[in-house]
Amino acid sequence: MTAQTDTQGSITTVYQVSGMSCGHCEGSVSTEISGITGVTSVKAVASSGEVTVVSTAPLDDEAVRAAVDEAGFELAGKAQAL
Repeated sequence: MTAQTDTQGSITTVYQVSGMSCGHCEGSVSTEISGITGVTSVKAVASSGEVTVVSTAPLDDEAVRAAVDEAGFELAGKAQAL
């Protein structure tokens, strides 16, 4: 399942992350994903487990998985399309 939209030179992808339960969790995931080259914006929402990432190019799913793992959570996949 894919969740990417291409808007004026940027791509928005929504990922599903399991294990987030608070604002600190959101911050940890956002910080790690923000370190991926090309990422311009990250918004994590613990209540839904959704992490919305805006980037300049499509992201390598394994790079996103590694960043989420580094934050201490599990990438469950991409959410439904926007």
